Amino acid sequence: MKLYLNEISSAASRVRIAIALKRLEVVSQSVGILGADAESRQDEFRKVNPQGLVPALELDSGVLITQSLAIIEYLDEIQPEPPLLPGGAIERAVARSIAMAIASEIHALLPPRVALQLAAAFGANSETTTDWNRHWVSQGFDAVEKLLVANRCGTFSVGDLLSVADIFLFPQAVGVKRLGFDLSRWPNIEDVFSKLEAIPEFAGNAPAPRK
Repeated sequence: MKLYLNEISSAASRVRIAIALKRLEVVSQSVGILGADAESRQDEFRKVNPQGLVPALELDSGVLITQSLAIIEYLDEIQPEPPLLPGGAIERAVARSIAMAIASEIHALLPPRVALQLAAAFGANSETTTDWNRHWVSQGFDAVEKLLVANRCGTFSVGDLLSVADIFLFPQAVGVKRLGFDLSRWPNIEDVFSKLEAIPEFAGNAPAPRK
């Protein structure tokens, strides 16, 4: 399998964490994602992934799987141990809902392509874009904290075993801290994050800072 990624991408970080937890071997290929002429925006990469996004997992058969949750659930099916979805139907739904609250309602508003469009359409500068990011992170983490308050009953986000909820929460929390937020504002998020950053598979696959 070949994983197309970028080291700063929190979405790619999720898949890297899952691969590490599963002890799987993949070939990694880095794809540039910053700037209007980024490699991810070029025709050559669009032939691989028409969305021009990372991560993307190319199977030995040539099938391409995109979107981090789909990739992680595929890995969970081909390598069931350790499981990354809880055993109960309700717990699985909660884990997915937390993961999607992060992926769809926070992360989707923050990638480089959004910053490029903000600049092109509205003349946004780096300061304005940072304010935009902080706004959506603040609203999003407020909501995720409430989800954890309502549903958390164990060591991690959903029970005492790691799940996709934790895999999605960790990279986003790294990014939130880099935006200058103090995680103590969200006590449950802070507690889960403190436990996750002590796990090598998480800490070793955190998104790299932008240069």
